[in-house]
Amino acid sequence: MPTSPLRGEVDAQRRVRGAKVTKSQTGKARTLRSTETDAEHRFWNMVRNRGLGGHKFVRRYAIGPYFADFVCRDAMLVVEIDGGQHNGSVRDGLRTKALNALGYSVLRFWNNEILENLEGVADVLLATLGGNPSPGWRYTPATLSPEGRGYSGTT
Repeated sequence: MPTSPLRGEVDAQRRVRGAKVTKSQTGKARTLRSTETDAEHRFWNMVRNRGLGGHKFVRRYAIGPYFADFVCRDAMLVVEIDGGQHNGSVRDGLRTKALNALGYSVLRFWNNEILENLEGVADVLLATLGGNPSPGWRYTPATLSPEGRGYSGTT
C-alpha cells in the first residue's frame, strides 16, 4: 500500500495533504449549494451517489480561488453549468486557464442543454470521462498547449 504524502505534498489526486478548507470557503460553498439553479439541481441528481458510470462527483468544490460547479476528482475533470451571462465571458476563459494550470480539464454545458437534453449531456460526459472528447464540445483539457492545439510540421 503506498504511503501518504507528507504534509504539504501533493497526492495522486493532486490534493495537498494538510491543506485546510477555511470556514469562509465552507460557508461560501454551502451558500452556493443552497442557491443552485434548476439546471445544476438536475445535473446533481444525475451524477450524485456515483449515478453516472460509477464516477464520484462533488459539487461546489474549492480549487484555488475558485468554486467549481462540479468536480470528478479522480478524473481531474471540472464540469461548469453556464447560463446566458457566461456567453463570451473573458473571466470564464481566465478561470479555465487557471484550472488547467492546476491540472484540471474543464467541460462546460449551457443551462438549456441540461434542462432539454440531459441524456445527451450524460453521453458527452461519459465519453469525456472515457477519454474520447469531441473537439466540437466546450471542453478544455488540462494538457492543451497555451500556444494552441498540437503542432505543425512532420515528426
